Amino acid sequence: MMNETGRVLSLLLEGKFICQVTDEEAWRFLKSRHSVATIEPHLALLNRSLASTADGEVFFCAYNTLGEAERKVLQQQFQDVATNLVPLVEWLMLVQQASESDIPLTMGAALRLSELQTVIEDTPAYAEQLGKISRYRLFNSASVNLDGQLKQVFKRLTDLGYLYKPNIEKQIYLATGKVEHLYEMIKFIDETESLSLAEQADAAITQGNLL
Repeated sequence: MMNETGRVLSLLLEGKFICQVTDEEAWRFLKSRHSVATIEPHLALLNRSLASTADGEVFFCAYNTLGEAERKVLQQQFQDVATNLVPLVEWLMLVQQASESDIPLTMGAALRLSELQTVIEDTPAYAEQLGKISRYRLFNSASVNLDGQLKQVFKRLTDLGYLYKPNIEKQIYLATGKVEHLYEMIKFIDETESLSLAEQADAAITQGNLL
């Protein structure tokens, strides 16, 4: 049976983002300096190290040194996120507006699908916006009704790791730490908007704190 060290290592090497929402045990493990000291040598053997978001609350795996192969992987990851930025940002804005919140969605915030659906159904502008968002390639919804569109968007966001559904019997979702990582990406892209996508990818890789 795999111990906690092995389990956390596996999650990191699979490219998972570990936060208190998605896996509290693994998150607590990585908040311990002693635990981190036990996994860093194993990661180093695979040219990896432990990285985190700026607030230190979301952990993921990063390369130690970058060869041509590693740069290609990171460039593709960055370009994938950048390509999907518009639908993700539009969805975040829709949720914030429909929730009548003054602040963007943050890690740990709960989204109740039924409540959100009711608000969107009662507001034609929100319904139109959801229809547009659901048709982006990222979500790829073929549904013509609001219920199907919203469920497809939430399913894809859960599959991608931005949302977490703690109870399969309830339509309640929690925003994960990957949302916080997305905000850092958005901030970086905004600060380097004068650069081309390829140049932005190179700059992000050079900084080493986003990927």
